[in-house]
Order: sequence, then C-alpha cells, then structure tokens
Amino acid sequence: MQVKQSNEAVAEKALYVDVRTPSEFLEVHIPDAINIPLADLDKFADELREAAESQKIMLMCRTERRANMAREALAKRGMNNLGIVPGGMTRWLEERKDVVQGKKGMSIERQVRIAAGSLVLLGVVLGTLLHPGFLAISGFVGAGLIFAGITDTCGMALVLGKLPFNRVAKPTCGLNLG
Repeated sequence: MQVKQSNEAVAEKALYVDVRTPSEFLEVHIPDAINIPLADLDKFADELREAAESQKIMLMCRTERRANMAREALAKRGMNNLGIVPGGMTRWLEERKDVVQGKKGMSIERQVRIAAGSLVLLGVVLGTLLHPGFLAISGFVGAGLIFAGITDTCGMALVLGKLPFNRVAKPTCGLNLG
C-alpha cells in the first residue's frame, strides 16, 4: 500500500472509524483509520465507548449513509462523542486529502447489483423452463429494489455485509481495539 500525499492534513485529532466493508477499506482509506464494518459494529461497541471517552470518534463510509446508521446504533448504546466525516470517502477523495491506496476491491453496492441481477435472471430462467411460480423470485427482488430506493435502506446489502469476506475479526490498520 502507498500513502498518497496532499497539501491538506486531518484538522481534528480523532479516531476515524471506517464502517465500509474490508475490501472497500483496503482499496482506499484515511491514514490511521480503523475498519469496523457496519455489520460488526456491535462486536466492538465496548472498545469504541472506551475510546470515545478520550477522543472524538469520526465515522465514515463511501457517502454518509452507513456512517449515519453507525452513529444511530452507537448513540443507542449511550455514545455521544460521535461525528460523521462530511461526504464520506467520496468527498475526502474529491478534496484530495491524504489516503492510503491499496488494491481494487468489490464495493457492497456492486455486490448487491450482482446478487440482485443473478436472482432476477434465475427467476426468469426457472420460471420459463420449469414453473411460472419461480417468476416470484424476480418479483420479490424487484419489490426489494423499490423498497430500497424509497427508504434508502437495502436489506440485501445488510445481508451481504454479514458474509465472511465483508467482515473483520479485529479492526484493521491503526489503533488496536480489543
């Protein structure tokens, strides 16, 4: 991995917690950030609570959606010293701030598109070749995508986030929590 230099430094000394998947984190992240995927947040809540006593916890993801979900979950556990990195990694990169770049990974959004497309295709093929009832698979996925668009909450992304390659046993890079 290589650190990409810029003229801007992190203004506030805080613990940066990246709640994206490990592959997204390894692709690009803030120097000294730790990776705790949204699906693993509860597992490290006690360590984060302890860290929040002495420093601000800045949550980030690709945009802000997962970071907001993480903040809500941690706030329910009594943590208040939490912030969100405005615009997430997308804005961080646009502003050419320092990052650590690694190998290209597969984002959770891409995983959702692959899984949804595969299920729709499977439903159509099985519905055509075996029994029309299998078309319900495609209908179910379509309804899920509509729901995700309306609510900005993707159930498939939450399920995919629980797969082993989208989780970590210990936070990577930076501080040692637990």
